[in-house]
Amino acid sequence: MTIAYLDNNATTRVAPEVLEAMMPFLADRYGNPSSMHSFGGRIRKHVDAARGEVAALIGAEPEEIIFTGCGTESDNAAILSALAANPRRPHIVTTRVEHPAVLGLCKRLEKEKHQVTWLGVDAQGMLDLDEVRRALRDCTGVVSAMYANNETGVVFPVEEIGAAVKAAGAYFHVDAIQAAGKIPLDMRRSTIDYLALSGHKLHAPKGVGALYIRKGTKFTPFIVGGHQEMGRRGGTENVASIVGLGAACALAARHMDEENGRVRRLRDRLEQALLDKAPDARLNGHPERRLPNTANISFSYVEGEAILLRMNELGICASSGSACTSGSLEPSHVLRAMGIPYTAAHGSVRFSLSRYTTDEEVDLVIEKLPPIIRTLRELSPFGRG
Repeated sequence: MTIAYLDNNATTRVAPEVLEAMMPFLADRYGNPSSMHSFGGRIRKHVDAARGEVAALIGAEPEEIIFTGCGTESDNAAILSALAANPRRPHIVTTRVEHPAVLGLCKRLEKEKHQVTWLGVDAQGMLDLDEVRRALRDCTGVVSAMYANNETGVVFPVEEIGAAVKAAGAYFHVDAIQAAGKIPLDMRRSTIDYLALSGHKLHAPKGVGALYIRKGTKFTPFIVGGHQEMGRRGGTENVASIVGLGAACALAARHMDEENGRVRRLRDRLEQALLDKAPDARLNGHPERRLPNTANISFSYVEGEAILLRMNELGICASSGSACTSGSLEPSHVLRAMGIPYTAAHGSVRFSLSRYTTDEEVDLVIEKLPPIIRTLRELSPFGRG
């Protein structure tokens, strides 16, 4: 069966060039980069080169990058470090639409000793900058806001948020896990103190991430151990994956124009065709301020889980905006925060493309999905077939 893979916000295929770059470090070049002997020491230069490639993608200096095990670790390390840097400022500001890597940590911190202000979004998933400013206090230690939403692709006005955060004297953490490699980032002109990346969202392997820490920003290690990562993250480096992440970042920089050109046009064609062919379909998120690869569409009066199961039988891979797949009857927290009606939120599907997505894959979805929606509506007691 031919697979039409449109779930790239969940994970991406490892680029062939990335795999090729990694292979020597899974075979002959197995030395420890911290070793004194030259066999291990020669590995260090490849880790340093990868650090430079990650830094170049986001407009940072190599010494501002540390490697982590994943994006979740990067998010957690940044937020906890910001709070540890100034224990007299225990207040956290974040949004109701964050990824669970941030959402879960802030909920836990709220149960412990920290105050958390949860910012809402409008019907298009956008933040109100005035609400951000009103949320800031003298005791605010960190503001955490994602660069782009993983479900809707909505891009937040990060630099405007950051200006308010800096005026309040707080740290600014940004989860850029979905944004990195898709839209330009430049830390040299940014107000961001900490920025989280994840390898498997940009065609590197799973199990490797990175954290940008602005030069001069206080940082308390999240994983304590040896001297690795300039003393900021203990543990022997995952060299093969780090090299892969560096290669993926270099590729992403070279393909940025394609991401914002061909990939965006494919996304728009898919989106418009589905909205035209499926009655009671709606786009979730801002029509313009979105990642170029992401379309979240609700098909009212049907269940997202049922749509995914029918598409899966045809080899089409996507994600549901509904949490039904995890056993919950509640729709996505992102769509709930946007005020999307339950009849629509339960039938939401996220399509996320990549530079490997083909016209044929998009054509398959356009051909097969509208009949699936009609059939499911006919079967549903609430349908409007």
